[in-house]
Amino acid sequence: MRFLIPILFGFLNLSCEQRILYEEYVSLPYGWHENKPILFRYQTTDTLSKHHLYIMLRNDEQYPYSNIFLITKMETPDNKIVTDTLEYEMASPDGKWLGEGMSIKESKLWYKENVIFPSKGTYTFSIEQADRSIGQNKGVENLQGILEVGLQIEKATKK
Repeated sequence: MRFLIPILFGFLNLSCEQRILYEEYVSLPYGWHENKPILFRYQTTDTLSKHHLYIMLRNDEQYPYSNIFLITKMETPDNKIVTDTLEYEMASPDGKWLGEGMSIKESKLWYKENVIFPSKGTYTFSIEQADRSIGQNKGVENLQGILEVGLQIEKATKK
């Protein structure tokens, strides 16, 4: 029986990891410059399954806002582009950072749910920061406190 428990945990861990089909991060050691999108490329042949897409952010206490605005683009292999403007909470109303971790917080943010990739080939995702200071029309030129930006694609589980 005691040999069965580690094997069971191994299978559970393996099944969770197999859901993640793609995960990549880009480091931002000098800040996140305005109008400098971060690009991710995902190659797929699966045109039937549903997928969940997440934006992954790692921030520290230097991040100056309680939320973040992002402009995302998903370009299909046949050059169709879907653009979204997104807002995510980064801190609770009392100022406590959301996400996992101690001095560096990692946030897994819903981007798209139950996506079916209609064509085989390479999908290009771009993520651009669109933060603004209160009362300012111009965006933040070099956003500090976001250390890494990532994209994660998971196969949706059937329920």
